[in-house]
Amino acid sequence: MLQVDPKELARGPVDTPGEIAGDDPAFAGLGLQLVAPVRVAGRLQEAGEGRFYWQGSFQTEVSGECRRCLAPVTVPIAAEVGALFSQETDAADDPDCYAVPPDARVIDVTPAVREELALTAPEFLLCREDCQGLCPRCGRDLNMGPCDCPPVTDPRWAGLAGLKDKLSQ
Repeated sequence: MLQVDPKELARGPVDTPGEIAGDDPAFAGLGLQLVAPVRVAGRLQEAGEGRFYWQGSFQTEVSGECRRCLAPVTVPIAAEVGALFSQETDAADDPDCYAVPPDARVIDVTPAVREELALTAPEFLLCREDCQGLCPRCGRDLNMGPCDCPPVTDPRWAGLAGLKDKLSQ
């Protein structure tokens, strides 16, 4: 029940439990591969004439490739959300609230969930924080152990090795 009739709020806050499928069009264009439904819980209440406040949370899972080693990875995402919905005429110009038409039959909290999901989801996934990645020369997964490639010696950095030794004395 992520949509609430504003008339219901006259009797008091309304709980908003619900679930949005990972392939729901609401999440189109986010560039996320949701592998679990987005489970939502919250409460919508009046916050003045034509204003409504939703306090909620959601959790889901995204999948993709580890940025360093390209292994498949699934990451849980959870967030708390606080959103203001307003029927005021200037609400569409206010980036801090969601505009609701004055004659709206429902207040849908899905746009707030979508926006917070976009802000919360990591831009890049990692299989683990200490992932060693792939060898740039042979492509071996360095999490499985070192590769047989000889160490890289870059002449541009050779002078820095001697400087480091002098500074540590």
